[in-house]
Amino acid sequence: MRNGKIVLLVFVLFLSGFQPSSSARAGSPGRAESRNVELVGHLDIEGGGMVDVHNGIAYIGHMEPPYATSILDVSDPVRPEILSRIEARSRTHSHKARACGNILIINFEQYSESMAGYVFDTLFRKPEKVGLGVFDVSDLTAPRELAFFEVSGVNLQNAPAGVHRFEFDCERKLAYISATADGYRGNIVMVLDLSDPAHPTEAGRWWLSGQYTAGGEKPSWRRNNFHVHHPNRLDDRLYVPLWFGGFAIVDIESMANPKTVTYLNPNHKSPIHTAVPVAHEISGKRWLIIFDEDISDECEDPPASMWMVDITDERNPSIVSQFTLPEGGKYSRCDGQKGKRFGAHQPHEKIGEDNLVYSAWFSGGLRIIDISDPYHPKEAGHYVPKPVSPSKFPQTNDVFVDEGGLIYIIDRYNGLDILRFRREP
Repeated sequence: MRNGKIVLLVFVLFLSGFQPSSSARAGSPGRAESRNVELVGHLDIEGGGMVDVHNGIAYIGHMEPPYATSILDVSDPVRPEILSRIEARSRTHSHKARACGNILIINFEQYSESMAGYVFDTLFRKPEKVGLGVFDVSDLTAPRELAFFEVSGVNLQNAPAGVHRFEFDCERKLAYISATADGYRGNIVMVLDLSDPAHPTEAGRWWLSGQYTAGGEKPSWRRNNFHVHHPNRLDDRLYVPLWFGGFAIVDIESMANPKTVTYLNPNHKSPIHTAVPVAHEISGKRWLIIFDEDISDECEDPPASMWMVDITDERNPSIVSQFTLPEGGKYSRCDGQKGKRFGAHQPHEKIGEDNLVYSAWFSGGLRIIDISDPYHPKEAGHYVPKPVSPSKFPQTNDVFVDEGGLIYIIDRYNGLDILRFRREP
């Protein structure tokens, strides 16, 4: 058996090339390309997967060790400062972070620098533990761990074991997480009760029929990579993107017994990363915004897009329009040099009455999209950062808009930019 594992590992090493990811060094961001957006402040900081901002404090979940989370003072947005760091645990990363009052929650997910590394760790040296960490940040300079909600499961479906992305429902003290679990194929939804943050408990779970293989379910799909990316809540519904499996709307009126309201797989060429419901009506209808994730560095693959979905009749959702960014310019994957991901990734997950969608668009930077006419979404502004050396391409990974309207974008490899949007009269 051990010889078989070694043969498998060598084979995967050969296929992957075993190439570690690169880490950017700090440097000057230089001049950016922009329209209706101005730079307010910049911080050279390790790359991140998420930025969350409340009351002048920013929390950054980092893509790679040695750090899990950085806590920043951004009360003076011109001069952001690091207050404290939380270190990553062995063989994990914590690239997502959300705060509510004095409570910070961060993910712990299996991490390696290559697919071969994931296979090696799964076979020979699993992470110490993966799950969701809960921290007391009443002293922002010295975060203190209160609890760790451990999850189980091995996931080789193009995703590592542990917790991926999540929403922190501050009002209800609930976390809606994407997690691996024994007996399930791919990540599922777990709902955690954090009313006592020192003792988080599971309040419910949901999965797509076919994922619960230990319960006798059989997947109806051929692809392996159908799994929950992360849920978003509005009222008594969860909106759940399912990667290459489409998306679902889930009734959570009974948290202990969630029920699928509708399921749709539009078979996009890129996987569905995020599903954000609009809390108000536009043109007399209810809307869901879905974002694909660009996962390819290859020119031949079309860039990922944003899609408008009419959910007025939630049992019969209808995709009515698409917003995409034509690939071109100096950061194109098609300009003769090996580029990085170009298309859509992640929006700010609250859509205001101004009907603006602030979105992270990888090498396309920040894109601000006006959905006042849902059938014809259009760009209202953009900001494409100049990459920090040695990176050759910007990789805007996440975006957050604070209470005062300041925009925060974090690059996948290096750099936090703080921006302001000036809408054209």
